[in-house]
Amino acid sequence: MNNRLGFFDSGVGGFSVLKSVLDIYPGMSCVYLADTARVPYGTRESEEIRQIANEVIEWLKCQELTGVVVACNTTNSLAMDIIENSTNIPTFGLIESAAEIIIEKKIGVLATASTVASKSYTKEILKLWPETFVLEQPCPAFVPLIEREQVDFEHVEKVAAEYLKPLIKANVDAIVLGCSHYPLLSNSLQKLLPSNVRLIDPSIALANKLRNFLNPLDSTNQIQEPFANTRFYSTSDPRGFALRADYWLGIRPEVELVSLHRNACVF
Repeated sequence: MNNRLGFFDSGVGGFSVLKSVLDIYPGMSCVYLADTARVPYGTRESEEIRQIANEVIEWLKCQELTGVVVACNTTNSLAMDIIENSTNIPTFGLIESAAEIIIEKKIGVLATASTVASKSYTKEILKLWPETFVLEQPCPAFVPLIEREQVDFEHVEKVAAEYLKPLIKANVDAIVLGCSHYPLLSNSLQKLLPSNVRLIDPSIALANKLRNFLNPLDSTNQIQEPFANTRFYSTSDPRGFALRADYWLGIRPEVELVSLHRNACVF
C-alpha cells in the first residue's frame, strides 16, 4: 500500500510543512485539514487545544492514512500524547524534528504564547543537548498577520523587531521558527538579524526525517504538479481558504467544508 499522509494546522501555517514534504515527494497522496474556524490556536488554553486535538485525530482516522504529520507546534507542544495514543499509525512532530538538528550552543525560539508557556522546545532541546542555552519568545501578532497575508516587510518590521530584540541581546547563534506559520516570514526576519544567525525551519527537518518512513516509490515523479494528489479541507470559509492557498502555494484547490464535531468520514 502506498503511503497517504494527513496534515493538520489551524490555518495556512501547515503549508510550510506540506510544501517541505512535497519538495522531496512530489505527488505524494496527502490530506490537509485546516481548522480555520478556530484559528489561531496559539492564544487558546491548554485544555481547549487538547480537546481540539482529540476532534482532529478522530476525523483524520477516517481518512485511510498511513501517517499523521502534526503541522502545528502548539498542538505538538500541548497535545502530542493525545495524537499518539489515539491512533496506531506513525505520527510526526515538528518540535522533536527541529531539536534533533540543533548544532549551535545558544538557541532562540520564536513561537506562540501557548508553545512558549509549555517550554516544549526548551525541554526537547535540553534532553538532546543539555549544555545548550535556550531562550523562547512568544510572538502573538505573527499568525494574524500571516492569515491576513500582511507579510511584507513594512507590516512585519516593527513587531518583529520587538520580538527579536531579546534574542539578539542574548547573542543567539540560531533561531527556531517554532510555529509552522513563521517560515512564511523568513525573508523579513532575516533582514532584521545579524548575518551569522541561522534560521531553523522545523518543517525541513521533519520532511527529511520522513525519508526513514516513506518509500521512494511514493514520489510520483511523472506528476509535474506536486499538489496533484493533495485533498484540502477546512472547518470554515472554504472559498477564502482556497484563495489563501492560491496566495501561498500558487494553486486554487477545491476545498471541502467539514465539521469535526460530526466526525463525518470522507473518502
